[in-house]
Amino acid sequence: MVRALRPVLMLLTVAVPAVVLRLVGVHPPALVSMLVFGLAVVAASFVLAWAAEAAEVDISGGLAIALLAVIAVLPEYAVDLYFAHTAGSNPDYVQYAAANMTGSNRLLLGLGWSSVVLISLYVASRRSGRTVRELVLESGYRRELGFLAIAGVVAFVIPATGQIHLILGLLLLAFFGYYLYRAALSGHDDEPELIGPAATIGGLPKLQRRITVVGMFAVAAGVILAAAEPFADSLVDGGQALGIDQFLLVQWLAPLASEAPEFIIALLFAWRGKGAAALGLLISAKVNQWTLLIGSLPIAYGLGGGPAALQLDGRQVEEFLLTATQTLLGIAVLLSLRFPRWAAWTLLGLFAIQFAVPGQTGRYVLCGIYFALAVIAAVRNRKYLWITLQAPFRKVTEPAAAERELVNV
Repeated sequence: MVRALRPVLMLLTVAVPAVVLRLVGVHPPALVSMLVFGLAVVAASFVLAWAAEAAEVDISGGLAIALLAVIAVLPEYAVDLYFAHTAGSNPDYVQYAAANMTGSNRLLLGLGWSSVVLISLYVASRRSGRTVRELVLESGYRRELGFLAIAGVVAFVIPATGQIHLILGLLLLAFFGYYLYRAALSGHDDEPELIGPAATIGGLPKLQRRITVVGMFAVAAGVILAAAEPFADSLVDGGQALGIDQFLLVQWLAPLASEAPEFIIALLFAWRGKGAAALGLLISAKVNQWTLLIGSLPIAYGLGGGPAALQLDGRQVEEFLLTATQTLLGIAVLLSLRFPRWAAWTLLGLFAIQFAVPGQTGRYVLCGIYFALAVIAAVRNRKYLWITLQAPFRKVTEPAAAERELVNV
């Protein structure tokens, strides 16, 4: 038991200084806070991810994947919702809520999806002795892609209106609830494939495993709640102290800290030849971001004293449009449930280019490139478009038959 928990205890030890500082009310300098509370968020994120993986042993397959994706991004949600809640009384924080959301979203697809695909193709090519040019997903993943497609298209309402309205937020939360409901009905009862500490914890006797998993959830959540606020504030103050654009620091450093475990888990799956499962996890996380995360922002904003709509300025509108068009390209490429190597390199390249072409003109040019490539990919995969949009609403047994009909076209 103690041996199984050794990695967990080591990580929680890293988080102790942050918890102590928060309990005694000490506020160290911004750069020290960024380091101490950032490490606590990363450590707690790993513990959450391991607990979520181990919980798959006791939860049905489809729902387990959805819940794992939700839990893995809880640290990111804690930081982003703090920004949104604070923005209700301090308008300066509105930009940071948008920055954190768009940064994490683009990081997940531009770096996460592409890296998983490229590593999966490398591993498959090495094992087979021939060049493998595309990662193929099972038909069951079309439901996830359908949810993402609908949420991704609806997301264009945000840059079009320049706001995230409470009504839109409630609709997205309802859609997320429906997503979890459909995931619970998926009926996949395959044995979960756990790796690392999660595999050790998952192998514990039933009662010990459940107590351990619940305890890990509770402790990690407590650490994240304690560290989220000072970590978020330290990013803003630290940017000022370092002379770095605070918007950019919040946009990229916070997501890197909170999503590191999710990326590492997905990359480990890809390296072990489980590329489809790795990409499926990241697709589910993307669904969560476009539904649960965005839907929660106007609610947190309202609870913080803001009006019914979270208003965005010009830069935030550009960031949302860039994020939405990037998502559109990812969806269009995956309509056939095949992710080719060229698409992975394209997404990774465009993700990197955005740092070399800052400014309004650069963002709009990238939006145009993403949109044009998405249209080309969608036309190429047009026979899969309608079935993908229908997938979230089909009966569980229907997709397989529908996929066979398309193959025979």
